[in-house]
Amino acid sequence: MLRLLIPVIHHDGALQAARHAAFLHAERCVSEVEIVEVLEPLDWGRTAAFHSQSALRLHEKRVMLSALMNTRAILDDAGVPYRWSRAFGPVAETIAARAALQQSDAVIVDASQLGFLTRWWIIARLWRLTRAPVTMLH
Repeated sequence: MLRLLIPVIHHDGALQAARHAAFLHAERCVSEVEIVEVLEPLDWGRTAAFHSQSALRLHEKRVMLSALMNTRAILDDAGVPYRWSRAFGPVAETIAARAALQQSDAVIVDASQLGFLTRWWIIARLWRLTRAPVTMLH
């Protein structure tokens, strides 16, 4: 049975990845799922020059909480056992570190809401940084 890692990296959540995990759980392929909410450092963007970091972090947490709740609702409806956590750092490096720490058997990334270049940048970095197979859904 597989242990899956599903990163939530976009404000729309990881709905496709959660649906895929629910399907694999129904087929008796998945034993547990870990959802990781990945938040990038705020000082990397231009908005940090115009807004306080606490206000930006609060807004990001609200938006990402909504995305996380939608993703968790799919897993709850399917009866998939999961746990979730929040991690701060660069997207690819944070996902790879979490996959190594939790000894995940596979990483499923929902890239349906990401742009073409962002999608390929993340997958290329993940393939280099992690030993676990990476599946990108779009």
